[in-house]
Amino acid sequence: MAVHSPPLTADRESTPPHRRIAVIGAGVMGLSIAHALRLRGHGVTVVADRSATDSVSGVAAAIWFPYRSGSSPLLASWLRRSKERFERLAADDACGIDLRAGTVVERDEHADRSWAAAVADPREAPAEALPPGAVAGLRATVPVISMPHYLAWLNRRCEELGVRFDRRTITSVGELEGEADLAVVAAGMRSGDLLDDPTPYPVRGQVVRLPNPGLTEWITDEDNPAGITYVVPRRDDVVCGGTADVGSYAAEPDPATEQAILERATALVPALRGLPVLSRAVGLRPARNTIRLEPVEGHPLPVIACYGHGGAGVTLSWGCAETVCDLVPAQGAA
Repeated sequence: MAVHSPPLTADRESTPPHRRIAVIGAGVMGLSIAHALRLRGHGVTVVADRSATDSVSGVAAAIWFPYRSGSSPLLASWLRRSKERFERLAADDACGIDLRAGTVVERDEHADRSWAAAVADPREAPAEALPPGAVAGLRATVPVISMPHYLAWLNRRCEELGVRFDRRTITSVGELEGEADLAVVAAGMRSGDLLDDPTPYPVRGQVVRLPNPGLTEWITDEDNPAGITYVVPRRDDVVCGGTADVGSYAAEPDPATEQAILERATALVPALRGLPVLSRAVGLRPARNTIRLEPVEGHPLPVIACYGHGGAGVTLSWGCAETVCDLVPAQGAA
């Protein structure tokens, strides 16, 4: 039996006077921000030209891991806060979140393990469980988010809280003057255009989805010499990837790339061999050398930027949403 979603009322503490806030972008970051702002009592409208499932969020594998998340002094905090929120939400089966063990394959003896500070049970992977060429591996239990379930749940929760949705294309934040007291730009790859910021760039990711033959453990092999490889079993499928094509805007799946992905994935997890393809997809990860989460001046209304999360938008979503809330100035502040 599903349990009721945790109320998460802690976000209501010490609320400033309420404001009318427009969140540009309906992906996982935009919806998480809208949810958090609404819990603090603000009037929130999500303005976007597409739904979350039609955004890059709908392509995400999505496992809690800071893949291509750039740098930020707050990264560790965002990781920890998001993971804690996902762990609480996992108590509600309807959210589509499962806590699952898996392995991060390492092919460099100096691999960055800083992410493990946020997990409770990091441990060395046994050598016999690693692919040829690996020097080590780290096992951990982390949230695995089945995005079709999760995005539907998050969208529904926002509606239940009173978040409004406005389906339209915004070409300038100035268009919201008079409609909102403040705008949050969380529009993925479109964020740079909205704020005259040329620094974001796409990292193209292609995935193929297979039926789940009963797998529960995930595995990632980011530095596989044949190409980035990951296998993430979710509730209804297994997501196999992938690619990391920096600067590519190619939006359609490439058959040759798909075949290469399947060859790498089945070498890593032989139980996947011979399974039919359920679906395939491409997403453009919105990358930036440093995540931009800050107030932005020079617009007709106050603006907070929240973009450049690379392949870690889901992973960092709740932590970044809380920071956005903290940046909202009190009513009447300059």
